[in-house]
Amino acid sequence: MEEKRHRIIISTSIIGILTNLALAIFKAIVGVLANSIAILLDAINNFSDMVSSIVTIAGTHVARLSPDREHPMGHGRSEYLSAVMVAIIIIYIGFTALIESVRKIISPEVPNYSTLTIFVVAVAVVVKVVLGLYVYRVGRKVDSDSLAGSGKDALFDAMISLTTLIAAIVFICTGFSVEAYLAAVISVFITYSGYRMLRGTFSVIIGERADPRLSRKIRTEIEKVDGVKGVYDLAIHDYGPNRLFASINVEFPEKMTASQIDDASRAIRHLIYRKCGVIISSVGIYAVDGSEKAAKLRREIEKGISKFEYVGQMHGFHIDEANKKISFGLVVSADVEDSDAYRCAVRESLMKDIPDYDFAITLDPDFGN
Repeated sequence: MEEKRHRIIISTSIIGILTNLALAIFKAIVGVLANSIAILLDAINNFSDMVSSIVTIAGTHVARLSPDREHPMGHGRSEYLSAVMVAIIIIYIGFTALIESVRKIISPEVPNYSTLTIFVVAVAVVVKVVLGLYVYRVGRKVDSDSLAGSGKDALFDAMISLTTLIAAIVFICTGFSVEAYLAAVISVFITYSGYRMLRGTFSVIIGERADPRLSRKIRTEIEKVDGVKGVYDLAIHDYGPNRLFASINVEFPEKMTASQIDDASRAIRHLIYRKCGVIISSVGIYAVDGSEKAAKLRREIEKGISKFEYVGQMHGFHIDEANKKISFGLVVSADVEDSDAYRCAVRESLMKDIPDYDFAITLDPDFGN
């Protein structure tokens, strides 16, 4: 599967390189003959698209390198770095295009459009739209942000070419040159798109919430495993496209043997990888006391913590009768500003309601899973 994905990304990128090289050469020649800054700028954009495709290939190649001592989780995040580079190229194109457009607005030059100019630009619009849609769809299909970014870049270039075509038609019909004004407007949109792509990719690199649909599916599948009483604290870590690792805490009846829990943990790992493509790196164990006394204490505690804002779910419930201590974890919202003060407030409240026990409370962040 990974080899097929790699081949698709490489072949799509090569198509983009060859197409953009041909368009850049033709537009550069036509731009010089027509004395059109818009067409010359369009040629530069095509050349930058070619560079974007090369960056995509390089990033994909590095991402496929096997894990090593320095990078035990592999090199998959290299694809995100290549997406950052593509985003920077898009921002650079938009910004430089805006500067050049403003310069031409201040000091306009009269273009010299011809039938050949109109034809070449019209063909370029069609080619770039087809190429952009193709590359973007393939990028989304194989989950390659850099490839999808290259597709977006191509579509924006098609918009620039379209404005150039419109400007040429307006000039031929009215004698008024509007290409610099149209190019300036499009440049702003290009720059903003590059910024959005850069921000989104940085968000993935920094670490963002997992897809709720994937989280729900993982939980649902684990709950099907024999013996599982609850699934908590799912944390998914992204080490590159199609390379997800996760840790999870699972409740089992306390009377299950170590061998039975081991069998269930292995079943969870195999099931989640087969169904969701996620590698479960760690399965934490919570032992569930099924006695009536434990159930009664749990209901009292749940009632006590329900009056606190920001509380999600309680898990890992354990009673240490020898030391008269009850331990559990609470999932709390990120809106809690002082977690230590919040935990102390919950503990003090529970000790007033249930004075026979002390409480060890762990606050877990709400991953939104």
